[in-house]
Amino acid sequence: MAKLKKIEIENKIVSITQINNEDYICLTDMAKAKKGDNRAADIIKNWLRTRTTIEFIGTWEKLYNPSFKVVEFDNFKSEAGLPTFVLSPKQWTEKTNAIGIFSKSGRYGGTYAHRDIAFEFGAAISATFKLFLIKEYQRFKSIESNQYNLEWDVKRLLSKANYHIQTDAVKNYILPEKDYEKDKEWLAYAEEADLLNVVLFKCTAKDWRDVNPEHAKKKLNIRDFASINELAVLSNIESLNAMMIKKKIEKPDRFKELKEVVEYQLNVLDDNNAIKALKKLSDYIYVKKQNELKK
Repeated sequence: MAKLKKIEIENKIVSITQINNEDYICLTDMAKAKKGDNRAADIIKNWLRTRTTIEFIGTWEKLYNPSFKVVEFDNFKSEAGLPTFVLSPKQWTEKTNAIGIFSKSGRYGGTYAHRDIAFEFGAAISATFKLFLIKEYQRFKSIESNQYNLEWDVKRLLSKANYHIQTDAVKNYILPEKDYEKDKEWLAYAEEADLLNVVLFKCTAKDWRDVNPEHAKKKLNIRDFASINELAVLSNIESLNAMMIKKKIEKPDRFKELKEVVEYQLNVLDDNNAIKALKKLSDYIYVKKQNELKK
């Protein structure tokens, strides 16, 4: 295991290590940060034994681990949620040959998970904790990858887990003036990607292209420019929307719920001084990208 590195989340230290150039975040430290030292192991086991978690980490393994034992995974999935079902990270790794989670004993021991899985665990602890974890991880990667601490393409962080990171400092564009909330016909036929676009950016991808033809010609779209604060919120609402779809919640109700979540989480981020500093950095990067596009 590579040398440990540290990030600070809500005044608590969380360790990160690298395996095959991939970051693994310490779930034990995350659990301790929210629930205390004594309950960390139980929190991880309780999270791991749920059907939702088993499906998530099993799907992750099938995507990135050719040696993953699918038959064993199916056995665990069939038992998940039963009162008698118990699963530890060690059992999961040994039975399925998983690579996304592992446990290590010793002085710097604990349970570690690939960042995709660690973010999902963070959401189980609390949505706010996940937001701060992603923000601090972004800051950590910007320092690690750029000696001037000015630039880091955050899209590489979340694209594997949440399909694409997409945002833009939309306020810098001329957007169509439409009342999407009252346009019931639009809502009925809206695709899921545009549902999130309107919730977060207040316009559809097509409407954005129509008023930004110069970017459309370069194969760019509303999701090619990312503002840091909106980025973490988008990650959360993608997961939340998927969960509500699974529960068969109607689109108008999902739209309303997602809109409330976006407003709340953006307020949480904007009220944090450290994140305001990061936003200034994001604005700098945004201006720099725009200058590069004009060349």
